[in-house]
Amino acid sequence: MPYDNTDKHAYAVAEAILTQARAKPAKKHWGNPGPLALSGLVLTLTPLSCQLMGWRGSDPNGYANNGAHFFLGGLLLFLGGLLEFFLAHTFAFVVYCSYGGFFLALGATLTPGFNAALPYTSGAGILDASFYNGFGFFYLFVGVLSFVFFVCSLRTNVCLVILFLAYTIAFPLLAAAEWTHAQGQMALSHRLTVGGGAACFVVSLCSWWAMIGGLFESVDFPFVLPMGDLSEIMPTRTPRTKTADEEKLQ
Repeated sequence: MPYDNTDKHAYAVAEAILTQARAKPAKKHWGNPGPLALSGLVLTLTPLSCQLMGWRGSDPNGYANNGAHFFLGGLLLFLGGLLEFFLAHTFAFVVYCSYGGFFLALGATLTPGFNAALPYTSGAGILDASFYNGFGFFYLFVGVLSFVFFVCSLRTNVCLVILFLAYTIAFPLLAAAEWTHAQGQMALSHRLTVGGGAACFVVSLCSWWAMIGGLFESVDFPFVLPMGDLSEIMPTRTPRTKTADEEKLQ
């Protein structure tokens, strides 16, 4: 049965729509993985920093919340980092995965099943000083990496600058705490641990702020939390492309 004019018109419209769809694939919309990664960070680092400062008589070794090192700090940070990779956010990808790996490594060291401390343990169950000396280097070079992140963050916002600066301070303090512990200077080691915990607490506060800001943005909240944008202050290596309005003024 031949098509009438109405059928021919509908067929032509359908063909045009299909042709346009093939030429321009549907745009995929991705969520922002930042708040997910930051939620893992705050739920791990906030209680850990309180323990490092010895609040309410807590143990600064971190054994009490070791599960959080694996399933919050490690898992969520690493997962958030991988998702940032697919969004082509290189800086966030490296930061989240690096700190996620740190928490996984810390959790493994504190887990007896990994036997990280067994070769350094005497028959009386006392850790040898060489364990603390060796573990201090781990903290030290995470601090070096944090300093690199701090320099990179100067192109982002004030919140991240404070966060990475606090991390840059925290890890060398924790490294020094390990080394002084190995030397038997327990009082000094305790003060350094408390100082490192205080710096980590600053990191936690900045992370809470950034996470809440990201969640507010995701639900189109009536107001946003200021992050202190620095992208227009710190110059870039490549020249900025002039807008059409700027070109008209010349």
